[in-house]
Amino acid sequence: MIEPIAQPRRKNPLQRTRLPTSPPRARSRASHGFTRAAAEGRFMLQRCGACGTFCYPARDACPACLSADLAFMDAPRRGTLLSETTLHVPADVHFRERAPWRVGLVAMDCGPKLVTHLHADCEEGGPVVMSFQLDKSGQAVAFAHPERETPDMTDDRQWREMTADPKFRRILVTNGRSIVGQEVVGALKAAGASIVFVGVAEPWKPFRGEDALRALEGVEIVPLDIGDEKSVADLAADIGGKVDILVNTTEHVRAGGLLDRQGTSVVRDEIDQSYLGFVHLAQAFGPAMRMRGSDGVNSAAAWVNILSVYALANWPVFGAYSASQAACLSLSHCLRAELRPGGVKVVNVFTGPLDIEWFQTVPPPKVAPRTVASAIVSALKRGLEDVFVGDVAEDIRQRLAANPKAVERELGA
Repeated sequence: MIEPIAQPRRKNPLQRTRLPTSPPRARSRASHGFTRAAAEGRFMLQRCGACGTFCYPARDACPACLSADLAFMDAPRRGTLLSETTLHVPADVHFRERAPWRVGLVAMDCGPKLVTHLHADCEEGGPVVMSFQLDKSGQAVAFAHPERETPDMTDDRQWREMTADPKFRRILVTNGRSIVGQEVVGALKAAGASIVFVGVAEPWKPFRGEDALRALEGVEIVPLDIGDEKSVADLAADIGGKVDILVNTTEHVRAGGLLDRQGTSVVRDEIDQSYLGFVHLAQAFGPAMRMRGSDGVNSAAAWVNILSVYALANWPVFGAYSASQAACLSLSHCLRAELRPGGVKVVNVFTGPLDIEWFQTVPPPKVAPRTVASAIVSALKRGLEDVFVGDVAEDIRQRLAANPKAVERELGA
């Protein structure tokens, strides 16, 4: 039985911040199929195309028939915990700081046996459900959960090491003026966030939803214009050491591509708000978050970006906007690599057209802001890196995997 975690005490400012350490990160190229699965919340194993055998760990030839026709496919998650042990003095520095640590051997119903991290409620000889999770080094590891939900199961110490659950976290949402930002604030508070800082540019200017935001307990509105480097730096100087999760909800959507626009003023605005705003946030808040990635219950946990799925394939109707989103996507990969030594996750949430005024003329299906907020909370609780929200985003993801050129032609038709 897991004891529910308590609200962390305020950290003693004289206490040393524990330097971040990483678990072993060496992996073969083939093993990154598991990394992809973990990033998207899927459980995938290699399966032989010749004999149908599921394989683990990743390899170049089937252990049953020696065929090289191995592809990663979604696999059944159920298994049985054959044995378990608790490491009290691990050899690795990362796990020694977190000892005791439970590991076990699971026999999957589909065949392979996996050495796995164990949830505290898993019992030897009992059924378990498997997942792949991204550890603090950003690599995929197997994790066994109890078959049925148990009380306070998300409070398991080892599970929280693999995720960024908002419970008792201090979170910055960068744009409280947008409907998406306001929905995200509400969802994070409902998920147990201790305090949510809500950035608002020109806070003296009233906006729709302001009264509802101010009425929420544990919500603090702070001045933040991410297009203004000084505004971001001033806020980081004030709360940068307190932010455990940052959710970048900035949006600047304008229709149009290249040839039908005159001048570069609109494009500059898109770059200033989306790309350069991202840069300002990363430079101001990133270093402190990276340093605090292993600071116990007060550690930094995740950075969330809300991106258009057209960052992956340009939609000429919103061509310049798509290009700015593609730039932000590329920048997020850089940020992910730079935050990884601190164990801080970077989560990219890809959406189709949102149900907001700037997509008024776009036909359905659209994504409701509340759906985006729910997806963000779910991704944080599950420890995901890439999330596709809505029918359009999921459709483009699947079509890009099948034929990127077809997507390019169809979007440009």
